Amino acid sequence: MSEHRTGAPGRVKEVTSLANPLVKDIKALALKKFRDQQNAFMAEGLKLVIDALDLGWTIKTLIFAKSALGNQAVEKVAARTVAAGGDVLEVSEKVLTAITRRDNPQAVVGVFSQRLVPLKDIRPKGNDVWVALDRVRDPGNLGTVIRTVDAVGAKGVILVGETTDPFSLETVRATMGSIFAVPVAKTNPEAFLAWRKDFAGTVAGTHLKGAVDYRSVDFGSRPVLLMMGNEQQGLPDNLADACDKLLRIPQAGRADSLNLAVATGVMLFEIRRGALKL
Repeated sequence: MSEHRTGAPGRVKEVTSLANPLVKDIKALALKKFRDQQNAFMAEGLKLVIDALDLGWTIKTLIFAKSALGNQAVEKVAARTVAAGGDVLEVSEKVLTAITRRDNPQAVVGVFSQRLVPLKDIRPKGNDVWVALDRVRDPGNLGTVIRTVDAVGAKGVILVGETTDPFSLETVRATMGSIFAVPVAKTNPEAFLAWRKDFAGTVAGTHLKGAVDYRSVDFGSRPVLLMMGNEQQGLPDNLADACDKLLRIPQAGRADSLNLAVATGVMLFEIRRGALKL
């Protein structure tokens, strides 16, 4: 939402018109320019909104369908939103469909403040695992990597260079709520390489020239930084040169490459293998 709120913050409003300025502000969050202007993004689903609030994220606006009126969990989240100074909009199905750009939208949508971690604040220790993604282009890939980082208990994601937006609707959807649990940092290659100089652990990258089978490496109990290249080009030379180890995932079929999110998942499960127990 823009800073110029209509009426006092923390109130419940009923909205049925697509022309309502509040609705226009929220619909605009589909575009990165407006997400950045408002420092906001959208997340769909009651469970996600509850998780985000529990994890301390700032809610700006809660939007829920009229059909959810009387649902105790929804009313509780509405009360939490009002208490936090956010707006609560009770909207028609038509408005909800327009906001989410989906035909059968979730009954609850939250608008939250964006949150990135400064790279300088990331100081890995113990057996922490971080993933650095070079110029990741596809929101589905980025969202899936964030979800996988969450699943294996890795620490977070560092976005290097011009990447897709972690707060786009597509990325957030693909994270299945993990966007709220996984710290994300954004940086340029120069700042990243400077930070990497002080990384006290193993820096491993996947590379077509990687001579080493990814399963043959003992990652030990030191921090690991896993570097993954762009979907089309792989790791550029300056990032590959900054790796302690270049690794490859062997393949047997006709496909000559793996999807970025799948390759990252395979690597993460191997790096974290000792920490994962059923």
